[in-house]
Amino acid sequence: MEYQKNDIVTLEILDCGADGEGIGKADGFTVFVKDAVIGDMVKVKLMKVKKHYGYGKLLEVVKASSLRTEPKCPITRQCGGCQIQALSYPEQLRFKERKVRGNLERIGGFSDFVMEPILGMEEPYHYRNKAQFPVGKSRDGRIITGFYAGRTHTIIENRDCALGVPQNKEVLDRVIAYMEENHVEPYDETTGRGLVRHVLIRYGFASKELMVCIVVNGTKIPKEEKLVKSLRELSELRSLSINVNQKQTNVILGDELRVLWGQGYIEDSIGEVRFQISPLSFYQVNPLQTKRLYEKALEYANLTGKETVWDLYCGIGTISLFLAQRAKKVYGVEIIPQAIEDARKNARINRIKNVEFFVGKAEEVLPQEYEKNGVYADVIVVDPPRKGCDEKLLETILQMQPKRIVYVSCDSATLARDLRVLCNGGYELVKGCPVDMFGGTEHVETVALLVKKR
Repeated sequence: MEYQKNDIVTLEILDCGADGEGIGKADGFTVFVKDAVIGDMVKVKLMKVKKHYGYGKLLEVVKASSLRTEPKCPITRQCGGCQIQALSYPEQLRFKERKVRGNLERIGGFSDFVMEPILGMEEPYHYRNKAQFPVGKSRDGRIITGFYAGRTHTIIENRDCALGVPQNKEVLDRVIAYMEENHVEPYDETTGRGLVRHVLIRYGFASKELMVCIVVNGTKIPKEEKLVKSLRELSELRSLSINVNQKQTNVILGDELRVLWGQGYIEDSIGEVRFQISPLSFYQVNPLQTKRLYEKALEYANLTGKETVWDLYCGIGTISLFLAQRAKKVYGVEIIPQAIEDARKNARINRIKNVEFFVGKAEEVLPQEYEKNGVYADVIVVDPPRKGCDEKLLETILQMQPKRIVYVSCDSATLARDLRVLCNGGYELVKGCPVDMFGGTEHVETVALLVKKR
């Protein structure tokens, strides 16, 4: 049978795709269905039809799978930020393990390695220490905050994301009340008019310190003392600032910051290491699981106190400072100057002296230090962005011949590709461990250990 767009079909979901979507078959025709779970019997409307497969919109769960659970968030389908919240948490972990193993086997061609059990969360909700809420207007003219629906700039109204902290709602209630009382308009992307663009909130899980940053299309806000007075009633508040962003752009933060009250940062810690975090700082959004991720990286690095370690894509030095507690010397490299300033400051705060940080592209700094200055590495740790490591960087790592490489990855597909290159160059994949940092979503971190072949 030939299917066409807008056809309604009923099918059983037999498998799960890489992004958490359900996969079913209707008379041999494959259909991908967002928000459907393995074992569901679903009624679907075909939205896009190709020759051998199509994409369907979930209309009704005719018979629910035993793996299905009631999402905590009422707007999970419209928002799209959580792709697999309808899947029970134990099943989410199994899905992520399968995804990592599948990519390592299929893309990397690996079969002979130890896959350690995934490190899951005790509480897969309310784990995010950072939230960025766009501010706009509803169709009936009310000021709203929330999240953009997938691939759009339409705000789905929400002040209390199930992944965020309860303090988010308290802050947003007060910001919106201040805007309504003082006739402060939200920014309108289409006209470029209006003032308040985003509300950025950060919360220190260890320190219990709260930061609020209002992103504005201007240099000041009217009657700012009223906003300060309202937000100061929140006992955990330590930092209130405005960020100036007058560009017509979808980048959230501008470069200019002005503190309205308190200090320009909050503090938090991961394990024994303390960090100062400003609105512009990069900092892991799930600190409890970050600690477990870094402990696994440290375990794989197997440091005795005699090693020279390079930490590439080091950010604000989070992994570097962890490694420095057990290494002779750690060098960190990061392209963003602000992040390296933060890294150096964090080293001073923790009185860690055996670290040195470089600003630049890892694929440029590493060859220069290795070839010109003869700097060696016993262990190299990489934690690259989703696109993985630069080819030139992988070449330099292979030239340097460290004893061990610890690869921390947020995308197991590019991880598998890069590990293949390193293993073709004389290394062996010994083991890997997935770590769930983002419950409810399809994302998963992985730590992998490579050792030099004898």
